[in-house]
Amino acid sequence: MKKKYAYLLIVLILILDQTLKIWVKTHMALGDEFPVLGRWFRIHFIENEGMAYGLQFGGPSGKLILSLFRLAAVIFGFFVLNRIIRDGYPRGLIVCGALILAGAIGNLLDSMFYGLIFSSSDYGIVAHLFPRGGGYAGFLHGKVVDMLYFPIYEGFLPRWIPFKGGDYFIFFQPVFNISDASISIGVIAILLFQKKWLHKQAPSSHVTTTSPAEQSASSSENQSVHR
Repeated sequence: MKKKYAYLLIVLILILDQTLKIWVKTHMALGDEFPVLGRWFRIHFIENEGMAYGLQFGGPSGKLILSLFRLAAVIFGFFVLNRIIRDGYPRGLIVCGALILAGAIGNLLDSMFYGLIFSSSDYGIVAHLFPRGGGYAGFLHGKVVDMLYFPIYEGFLPRWIPFKGGDYFIFFQPVFNISDASISIGVIAILLFQKKWLHKQAPSSHVTTTSPAEQSASSSENQSVHR
């Protein structure tokens, strides 16, 4: 797979990711939602200061550390992607590498710039792009915008289920974005096909075999030559 196609995939994912995030940020207040496919797929706007799927990491200082870690991961990701393309690894692995790298860049852009270019979102308050008074946070302290919500099942669990029986349960509860989905798809696919993609095949040895008839004919030719 050529390098330009891998980077084209990254650009397309980033365009989709950032377009949806900017639209949600500038058209929806925090906590707003609307259905896409009935109750099973909704656009539900939340923000998080942590990792993928709303996981948190240690307040403002943790946010800075996480943003710097994302930046380092993106730089390392470019190196790895170029390496596997150059070494001729399977197309599937290259595509997954591009998906993971695109997802990491998408969330990094939120952390780096969203605090600078957006006003704060809140319940009942829609943010503005490039507000006069400046953004809601400094460089590397922006919040990640999440909106994809798939509550496929909502209800009370049967009482016979150990520990959680009778509790109200939502599946799938986390709210995420296109970048999170891109990273997850890439990682899961690599785990599923790692034996096929990550281990180079040993060069096959070609052993030439001759039939008894060929051996007999060769022996006769040798005897006639010696005579």
